[in-house]
Amino acid sequence: MMKRYVIERDLPGVGQMDRDGLGGAAKTSNKALSEISGIQWEHSYVAGDKTFCIYLAESEEQIHEHAKRSGFPASKITEISKIIDPTTER
Repeated sequence: MMKRYVIERDLPGVGQMDRDGLGGAAKTSNKALSEISGIQWEHSYVAGDKTFCIYLAESEEQIHEHAKRSGFPASKITEISKIIDPTTER
């Protein structure tokens, strides 16, 4: 079963990257993902010198393997146990 994770990556200068630079980073990530089964990248938030990436994976080990193959550090990995939103109060 796939679990959802937030991966915090320390990537100096990522917030100043242009579209081509971010596209190149996505290409590198996608290549690494294609080599690992049981993991999927949903999206990432870029903030200053960090990215906060949302992934689905069968295990945390797959996220570490992706970090190793892509060269993008997984500085902190947090499993998401529940999701709430504005409709949760209903």
